[in-house]
Amino acid sequence: MRRNSRDTRNQHRINERIRVPEVRLVGDNVEEGIYPTREAKRIAEEQELDLVEIAPMAKPPVCRIIDYQKFVYQQKKRQKEQRAKAVKVTVKEIRFGPQTDDHDYNFKLRHAINFLNDGAKVKAYVFFRGRSILFKEQGEVLLLRFANDLEEYARVEHMPIMEGKRMSIMLSPKKAGGSKK
Repeated sequence: MRRNSRDTRNQHRINERIRVPEVRLVGDNVEEGIYPTREAKRIAEEQELDLVEIAPMAKPPVCRIIDYQKFVYQQKKRQKEQRAKAVKVTVKEIRFGPQTDDHDYNFKLRHAINFLNDGAKVKAYVFFRGRSILFKEQGEVLLLRFANDLEEYARVEHMPIMEGKRMSIMLSPKKAGGSKK
């Protein structure tokens, strides 16, 4: 039988699948303590609930008497909430040539300001084609000027670095990490 990592049924042993001589019972509706497994199963059946192994590595394993379907539902719901709360960082790329003129530069600068205001990171890079690789200094000056012009909107994550045929700089928004007034 293959185990799917998302399948929560295989994460916990319940009822008849618990095959240890004794277990530690915890929970609201039982007297906590160590019980023989048969006795714990009988208590669960009397309450019309399931005996669920919560901590299998403990000595003896820890079990709880609960409605297993409800337990699985609550776990999935909690995981979904955690994924929703996770911060989703988007990275927008802006491409320059080593000899980008002022109009194009200003156009891309305005786009970068909008991206940063929306909370996205900006990766600006200068792409060198063929012999334009000779203008590395010009590309670096362009990226530093770009970072300087965006100083009030962003902070530099890393200075210009060469990655193959492109030189890039990463900028992240200031107000996302800063305090709100």
